[in-house]
Amino acid sequence: MPHAYEWAVLRVVPRVERCEFVNVGVVVYCQALDYLGVTLTDDLARAQALDPALDVAGVQSHLEGVRAVCEGAPAAGANGRRPPGERFRWLVAPRSTVVQASPVHTGLTEDPGAELDDLARRMVLAPG
Repeated sequence: MPHAYEWAVLRVVPRVERCEFVNVGVVVYCQALDYLGVTLTDDLARAQALDPALDVAGVQSHLEGVRAVCEGAPAAGANGRRPPGERFRWLVAPRSTVVQASPVHTGLTEDPGAELDDLARRMVLAPG
């Protein structure tokens, strides 16, 4: 039986004032299956093409923080101890920083992990 799930694309916005971005990850949440997963790329070359002065180490650190929150890792502190739904909401909350989330989208699935893999392939990986 399919279950409702929510997802958002994670983006790097090197220069917020220009509104240009590169997709670098996807986060998927399925309440019914108590699932929260994230896929992130470590290739920031396309983001650097938008701004050669991009603080790559800072962005990578931010993305590792996203991964820690999603996984509920001790390194995520208080946010990592929240229930999966609250962690998802925190991760996708609108913000005006270099790492931002798209609007949240919804769907139906029997396998949120497979949806995460498919969304990452379609939304994050460079074509070809």
